[in-house]
Amino acid sequence: MTETGGPSGPEGTETPKPQAGESTQPQADTPAQPRSDTPTPPQGQAAQQWQSPAGATPPPPLPSYQPPPQQQYPNWKVGLGRPGVIPLRPLNLTDILDGAVTAMRKYWRMVFGAAAVTAVLTAAINLVGLLLVDTTGDLEQVRDLGPAATDQELMNQMVGILGGTLATSFITLVATLLGTTVLTGFLTVLMGKAVLGKPVTFKEAAKEAAPRLLPLLGLTVLYTLAILVGAIFCLLPAIIPYTFWALASPAFILERGTVMEAFRRSVKLVSGMFWRVFGILLLAYVISSFLASIITIPFSFSAFLSIFGNLDQIYVPSTGDLILQSVGTVIAQTIVGPFTALVTVILYIDQRMRREGMDIELARAAGIQTPPPPQAW
Repeated sequence: MTETGGPSGPEGTETPKPQAGESTQPQADTPAQPRSDTPTPPQGQAAQQWQSPAGATPPPPLPSYQPPPQQQYPNWKVGLGRPGVIPLRPLNLTDILDGAVTAMRKYWRMVFGAAAVTAVLTAAINLVGLLLVDTTGDLEQVRDLGPAATDQELMNQMVGILGGTLATSFITLVATLLGTTVLTGFLTVLMGKAVLGKPVTFKEAAKEAAPRLLPLLGLTVLYTLAILVGAIFCLLPAIIPYTFWALASPAFILERGTVMEAFRRSVKLVSGMFWRVFGILLLAYVISSFLASIITIPFSFSAFLSIFGNLDQIYVPSTGDLILQSVGTVIAQTIVGPFTALVTVILYIDQRMRREGMDIELARAAGIQTPPPPQAW
């Protein structure tokens, strides 16, 4: 055994050590010593690398780690997406008003066409009622009495005017209820398709809404009577049915329940958000009334000028004035009428998205992949 630990030579001899300056490489004419088939154990840094035996195939390299692809979901600003006129998430005031305007622009032929038909129907019934129940004669008699008329004569004429006014008001109310019912039913069906971005024709929307119009008229009558009865006693009781039952019409059309179920559904959806719903409905009504008044002023020019005339003279509208005012009403209702109805339907959808997760159902119906539910730790 040598001092370096290598194998010793023949007995009695030592392995020669290389002298300084001598090369340890074998000479060119010296034949190479054959190597053994047995692999040499690794030493030093070579021990850290795995070497396969002679003739063995090395294993394939391990694949590098690739993180799973992250699924892209819609931006939070649009919630689960915006397949139609509103984003599928709880809406704010701007979203609701913008959704109504967007629907009027995107489906303008159907929206304004239905509004024009109902406005003409309402104005025609109203005009016929004004011509049948003629109050111009009573107004002319009051004007002809002059300052010398007794209190009894004035009272008799005023009673006649009051009776005629109540009759025409009743006819106007009936015409308004009919027009509102038809327009609300049609636009509710249209908005149900517009939220999903699905195409819809005038014939399809009318066919789907037609079977529900008669019971919807009964619902509208009950809703209006509740508001009138509340208004007779005080303003505050009128606000209660106006707000709590405001979503009954879209609930009746879209959920296809009974009239009583629609009223209960509206109360359930509004509960806890009474003042928010009331504020949005009131704002929509104020906007519609303001725009309608601007449109109808030029068509009521004669009545407008009478304000600056002789206050002792009573304005008596002629038949031409009534027809001109009816034309202005038709134009105003065609342009402004759909706005309030569409806001009400969007408000109904918003309340269901807030309370019942309807945005997930709408996203699935529109073909949008919804995120998985959060895992419980």
